[in-house]
Amino acid sequence: MTLRIPELLAPAGGPEQLEAALLYGADAVYLSGPDLSLRAGSRGFAGPALAEAGRLVHRLGKRYYYCLNLLARDADLPAVAARLEALAAMEDDARPDGVIVADPGVMRLARRLAPALPVHVSTQANTTNTQTLAVWKDQGATRANLARELPGPAIASLAAAARDLELETECFVHGAQCLAVSGRCLLSMALNRRHANLGRCTHPCRFDYRVATVEEKTRPGEALWELEALDEQYAAFFSCEDLCLLPYLGWFAWRGVDALKLEGRTRSAGALAPVVDVYATALAGLRHGRLPHGRQLQELLAATARPLGTGFFLGERLRIWQDDTAHRRPIAARLETRLGEDTWRMAVRDRLDAAAPLELLLPGLQRPCLAPGSFHLETEAGEYRTTAHSGTTMRLRLEASALATPLQPGLYLRQGAVTASAQQAEC
Repeated sequence: MTLRIPELLAPAGGPEQLEAALLYGADAVYLSGPDLSLRAGSRGFAGPALAEAGRLVHRLGKRYYYCLNLLARDADLPAVAARLEALAAMEDDARPDGVIVADPGVMRLARRLAPALPVHVSTQANTTNTQTLAVWKDQGATRANLARELPGPAIASLAAAARDLELETECFVHGAQCLAVSGRCLLSMALNRRHANLGRCTHPCRFDYRVATVEEKTRPGEALWELEALDEQYAAFFSCEDLCLLPYLGWFAWRGVDALKLEGRTRSAGALAPVVDVYATALAGLRHGRLPHGRQLQELLAATARPLGTGFFLGERLRIWQDDTAHRRPIAARLETRLGEDTWRMAVRDRLDAAAPLELLLPGLQRPCLAPGSFHLETEAGEYRTTAHSGTTMRLRLEASALATPLQPGLYLRQGAVTASAQQAEC
């Protein structure tokens, strides 16, 4: 085994998410149009917007992959064929670096209608064995995403077999998990007539349900499952914890997995940015022999609202963090436009208080902190304000000596108490 730093592959559900992923360190992004993928609810990219996104990605020396990973019906095939032809006809500097598919029929169309586009096999295809890898290779695929239900030893075995086949491998390492096997769930269709595998899942596994005891018919009086809510009559007891394999990035690098994937095409850019930053920083550290550490995990805890765990990776469930909202530190604003040497227009996403510290999220896990008095909140007319509220546009004016690091559009800010041990400056 040799150490190979994997590609960090981040989701881009819309233009702001794309900018955040690229700014905070992703090597590649995956995106789609507004339909024909497993995230039809995301804004997506189409027409000139897709070409513009592709040119931006390539101008930065990065890659993007286009999702066509729906499990198609016959009625969907004409639209799929038209989309493939449109992707193949794009100019070289805008064309995707690959197309992600799950359905063998869509793969066949891709090889016939867009033969120059590399084909990547989606996690929806549920690749769990070496013979399946060989099938994908025979069909012309260049990369396969391994099923999220696999434990570590199986991933290592499949990664080795894929290298022999000259087929790249990709694994999810962070984000939401599905109640069903690789997303093949019928709950959404059964309850809301919206098909999960056509990209229209309503996530019934996240709903709150009444507390109940489940008995099996041949064992009357014996509780098979006891579904219990701690504080309320209803609880989201089907809801899976989010996957977090940050502590094991070195394991993937030593076993030659080619790409590590972050889930979240429907997540906000503010939620995505710190996650990309953590994983990009951790992978950069591996190049210099540094393993992921506690500060990086703390940053993930600040960005998540759900428990984090290791999924199936260890062969047994290990929860990294329990559900505790005290850890959360939501994004408060995004820098939009520089108005002067020390003044920025910002879009406010959460309440801001000028009397509390303000923390800047800079790539490379840099978190400089502005003490109260070193910055001011102003309206567009230049009037001072002590607070700013979600949904408004405000100005952020910095004192000349407040920050040595140059800023740029697209950076995020958040508020709250921070510790000197985790920051360059104490607030």
